Amino acid sequence: MMNVQTTDGDNLTDDYVEAAERQPKKNGHSHMGTPPPEISELVRAEDRLSFAYFEHCTIGRDDNAITATDSAGVTHIPAATLSVLMLGPGTRVTHQAMTVIGENGATVIWVGERGVRMYAFGKPLTHSSVLLQRQAALVSNTRKRLNVARQMYQMRFPGEDVSGLTMQQLRGREGARIRRVYRECSARTGVEWDKRTYDHDDFMAGSEINKALSAAHTCLYGLAHAAIVALGCSPGLGFVHVGHERSFVYDIADLYKAELSIPVAFETAATQPEDVGSAVRHNVRDAIYDLSLLKRMVKDIRTLLGESSSDDVQSAGDHVGLWDERLGEVSAGKSYADDEWGYEEW
Repeated sequence: MMNVQTTDGDNLTDDYVEAAERQPKKNGHSHMGTPPPEISELVRAEDRLSFAYFEHCTIGRDDNAITATDSAGVTHIPAATLSVLMLGPGTRVTHQAMTVIGENGATVIWVGERGVRMYAFGKPLTHSSVLLQRQAALVSNTRKRLNVARQMYQMRFPGEDVSGLTMQQLRGREGARIRRVYRECSARTGVEWDKRTYDHDDFMAGSEINKALSAAHTCLYGLAHAAIVALGCSPGLGFVHVGHERSFVYDIADLYKAELSIPVAFETAATQPEDVGSAVRHNVRDAIYDLSLLKRMVKDIRTLLGESSSDDVQSAGDHVGLWDERLGEVSAGKSYADDEWGYEEW
């Protein structure tokens, strides 16, 4: 991690962090915390930082910032601007830290030598369930689902018409494209390439390029997950992938692998860094910024789910209605006791 001294030059310890967070509350809030922000006050998903990675430290809270404390000092990160917090081996996280992360709608990923172990995320950056309902409707209809899946493949084959291809044909085209990307990256960087092999239970057993690819893909999955949940969508309702709690995450991440995680992994492995995982994370973060990937990701998700450019899901009010099988929706927050017998024609 990047170490930063406190303003008075002292190093904060784990005990200090936890003791400070246990201080008495004032007006219902800890002196180190601020009132939870309203949805309208949160930074939009597309305007946030990509991710931050820490290991062998304690993650705490200082007002509305996340702190990472180790023997060398303290790093402060504004929680409101963060998309993904990646926690590596030897990391401890306090209750107050998780509170501020959740309140600000960031995603937390625990990673380690065996790869990703767990995802957690805070509240969406919207009260609206409009995109979630659209996602559910699209994925539940075979014809509409196929159209969205074709749109995803069309984004990977610009200038070609894939509207008449079956899913089997599209999978074959995509497989050939990715193999070609691997060969081109190998030839350009001089990194030897055989095939994609990795052991979920033993990350270190893989070759350097396979470890680099795993690390790069992990960063991309984290960013896709953060964008999806920030918009109020479901990570599990995929269109190409199915049967997994992160099916939609894999759908979205696959749109950018050939452009970002694969070439970055090969370019990093070519430099033979001492810690390939750390080097890959730094380079992926730079590439995400250069490609404005978070903005593109949010835009692409909205487009795939049929949201018009005039829609503004995040600023939608705290609307709650009641479903009706005939009218679609009726007002909530009122009594229907006088209408208990239903419609007159019944």
